[in-house]
Amino acid sequence: MSDKKPDAAKPEAEGTKPAAKEDAHGGGVGGGGFKSWLPLILSLVLMPVLAFATTKFLIIPRVVHAREAAHGEEDDSDAQQGSHGPKEAKGGHDKEKTKDGKASGASKKQSIQISKVIVNVAGSMGSRYLMTSFTLTGTHKDFKTVIEENKDQLLDLANTAMASKTITDLEKPGARNQLRAELISIFNNALGGRLVQEIYFTEFAVQ
Repeated sequence: MSDKKPDAAKPEAEGTKPAAKEDAHGGGVGGGGFKSWLPLILSLVLMPVLAFATTKFLIIPRVVHAREAAHGEEDDSDAQQGSHGPKEAKGGHDKEKTKDGKASGASKKQSIQISKVIVNVAGSMGSRYLMTSFTLTGTHKDFKTVIEENKDQLLDLANTAMASKTITDLEKPGARNQLRAELISIFNNALGGRLVQEIYFTEFAVQ
């Protein structure tokens, strides 16, 4: 009976050895799997941190610096324009005037005379008439050309405006000034701009 007991113990010891080996191999596999995933985990954790740091300390400062530089250039250009503005304006006025102070060039006053405009006075049954001669003046560089090209139209408008006046209208104080302003407005509306600046009556007679 003493000889059989050791034989029975050996299988138990041998049976425990493979389990120990399996545990050792299992632990090795688990450790190797975690190490293989470690770089990916670190990348996922560090990438947002790096992106935040890059944006805050590198990209944003550059954008702010670029904006400040752009605003600085705009301020410099505005200052330069402001410093040159009065000089250029002064030079422009100097060019428009001659030594004696009179206007010259494009601002020189030009004039065209229109003579003997005769119309029947309204309400007089053809027994009274108004006879005028007047001069148109303006500073537009093409003033004379434009007036000559539209002279027939301007004469027709003048005849219509004057023929609408009655004796009472023409005898009112300031009647001539009122007619002058009316003709300037009518002529400029027809010409499409403020070409006619003044009208001077050289003749104004009601007969």
